[in-house]
Amino acid sequence: MATSYPAKTILKEKPGGLFCLHLWRMSQACLVLLLMLSFQLIFTSSAWSAEPLRMSVSKTPLSLPIYIADSMGFFSSEGLQIKISEAIGGHRTLQELLAGNADLATSSDAVVMFNSFQSSNYAVIATFVTSDDDIKIITRSDTGITQPRHLQGKHVGTVAGAASHYYLDMLLLLHGGDPRSVQLHNLQPEAMADALKQKKVDAVAIWEPYPFTILKSVPGTRMLSKSNVYRLSFNLVAHKRILGVRDNDLVKLLRALDRAEQFIKLKPAHAMSILRNRLQLDQSFIYWIWPRYNYRLSLDQSLLTTLEGEARWARHEGHIKQEFSPNYLDYIYTAPLNRVRPGLISIIR
Repeated sequence: MATSYPAKTILKEKPGGLFCLHLWRMSQACLVLLLMLSFQLIFTSSAWSAEPLRMSVSKTPLSLPIYIADSMGFFSSEGLQIKISEAIGGHRTLQELLAGNADLATSSDAVVMFNSFQSSNYAVIATFVTSDDDIKIITRSDTGITQPRHLQGKHVGTVAGAASHYYLDMLLLLHGGDPRSVQLHNLQPEAMADALKQKKVDAVAIWEPYPFTILKSVPGTRMLSKSNVYRLSFNLVAHKRILGVRDNDLVKLLRALDRAEQFIKLKPAHAMSILRNRLQLDQSFIYWIWPRYNYRLSLDQSLLTTLEGEARWARHEGHIKQEFSPNYLDYIYTAPLNRVRPGLISIIR
């Protein structure tokens, strides 16, 4: 007749039995812990996804796709909750992002480059417009400045650490001038008209709509001829805390912008009306700037080479004190655009 033994007796009689039971109990505890962490992650992610994305947008014609997506309801029809705030200049919008006041910002490549020496907490998820004629040099007619090389030795206002700063230096170098000979004044865009009126500066380098409004409001000002020295890219920049976690929302955002850019091509008159209303400027300004922009989603290799070239310039000219540049591949995140328009990515990794 078979004898039945208590579990403890069996464990004592079988070598390693107690150790096996201990392993089994540990595995069960680990499984429970993993399940709890998974539920917490799902709950946290769902709760975060329910929060609107906060986007700081520069008040400029460059931001037209965002204005259209907002006005035409493209964001909401994609199922995206978004909260838009505006600032003057991409240098300010990126600071809003870095300060924790925004999840996304619109900024030029130069602003992305300058800030990369101070922070690695952001990445470009898409370029959405380019232009080689957004930034202009406006001068007072009594200064004798009629060519870029005449800027040498003059007092020139620009936004230091922004695209206009880079454009000014590149323009001087192209025409045989020395950027270090210029008496540079770091001015905010909204202060430039008064600086010219009061003759605090001889010229300014600034982006639209300020060249247009200065020419209209400051008597005796004129614009230097267009130069193709620099193609500005305007980019959608995301804080790295949302990358991977909110990629589905970023995909919705890019889909809405893609629709907006198609809208610009198919319904230009309606798009012009939206831009005029958002910037509160007259129709003559819209006609003035309209041919100057190429609204198109992309992540081009040219963005990477531009960032690298700008970084070399900034270090060489002493605008940045660090000896080495960052790896700008770390500042580009392709996953959302790859799900929307993969054919528009040419970044080589």
